Amino acid sequence: MASRREDARAEKEQKKKDKGPGMFAQMKQVFAMTRKSDPNVVWVMLACALAVLLLFILIGVLTGNWITWTLIGIPFAILVAVLVLSRRAERAAFNQIDGQPGASGAALSSLRRGWIVEERPVAMNPRTQDLVFRALGRPGVVLVAEGHSQRVGGLIAQEKKRLKRIAPNVPVHVIKSGNGEGQTPVKNITKEMRKLPKTLTEQEVHAINGRLSSLGNNLMPMPKGIDPTRMRPDRKGMRGR
Repeated sequence: MASRREDARAEKEQKKKDKGPGMFAQMKQVFAMTRKSDPNVVWVMLACALAVLLLFILIGVLTGNWITWTLIGIPFAILVAVLVLSRRAERAAFNQIDGQPGASGAALSSLRRGWIVEERPVAMNPRTQDLVFRALGRPGVVLVAEGHSQRVGGLIAQEKKRLKRIAPNVPVHVIKSGNGEGQTPVKNITKEMRKLPKTLTEQEVHAINGRLSSLGNNLMPMPKGIDPTRMRPDRKGMRGR
């Protein structure tokens, strides 16, 4: 009996570990990480939540039922505080990986529905550690290059040539990741991609993706110590789910 109880307890603990931290534990981790790089996050959250709550109280005063409107406003104020934390956490996560190899790929992984993203870089120079990541959406193909602005031109031209062979009429956009002149900071990559004009239908996107899947990648052996596929911001944690 004692052996069975121990086995059941061990199995229960293992299931708990496999399940991972709960929602509140995730929120606590995200808050701690965000506060470490952004000490003002607490005051910003409180200010935004208080502004929302005061708005509801004002509506209640004007309508003569401030108690009901206050009770309605409390969950909305909490929701706004969580959204503020989510935004700040995302910014903090990108600040932590900024400048590291594979950071632009991590930014692409945060894209929402409507985009098909290659998890691994489609082109790479192992000597200089320059990378090119690829995403496909309604604006067409987006190549995100990571490395010196002048130096990555060869990788971009090579990838464009390969794309033209498979999908000659598909628009190809290039974003150079970095903090130098003519480059886009990691935290702004997805913002720039959302600004691109939509020229393809969803059906065309999936059809083109079928062609691109046969293209493969142009990778040479991955240099030791670099694994861009492991650099991913925890979006579920950012949202507290």
